[in-house]
Amino acid sequence: MDSILHDTLVFTRQIPAHIDAVFAAYATPNARMLWGVPSDTATLIYDVADFREGGLDRFRCGSKADPNIHGETRYLQIIPSSRVVSSETITVAGKCLCASLTTLELQTNGQTTMLRNTTQLASFIGEDMRKGHLQGTNASLDNLVKYFEEQARQSR
Repeated sequence: MDSILHDTLVFTRQIPAHIDAVFAAYATPNARMLWGVPSDTATLIYDVADFREGGLDRFRCGSKADPNIHGETRYLQIIPSSRVVSSETITVAGKCLCASLTTLELQTNGQTTMLRNTTQLASFIGEDMRKGHLQGTNASLDNLVKYFEEQARQSR
């Protein structure tokens, strides 16, 4: 039997935007495709996007030349401008690489939003998935901050 790596990963960011705008950036697939990719060489494509409790997103990601990583996100609880709880599986070539439970929490902090993302990860391929998840989520959240910084610059 293969071993499973379990880990709890916590990410926090101070987002320079109102809480409703941050929530909308998660709720809107087109916005997620803008800030959700971890690098300029990566892509994120939603084949199905159903952001509601019980809804399911199906997406592909990876390099722009070959978005061969497939994901499914099921939304378990959505409290607008407050919390999103979802489960996710990631597969490549029909092989499930990991499963996770993620809780996204948003809190108003003056004119900004405090974001906390807690992911409970079960990796079926060991440390590589943990490292990839850390790198990818950190890069995506950094892009989310930049997304709102750019919006603020354009509105001046």
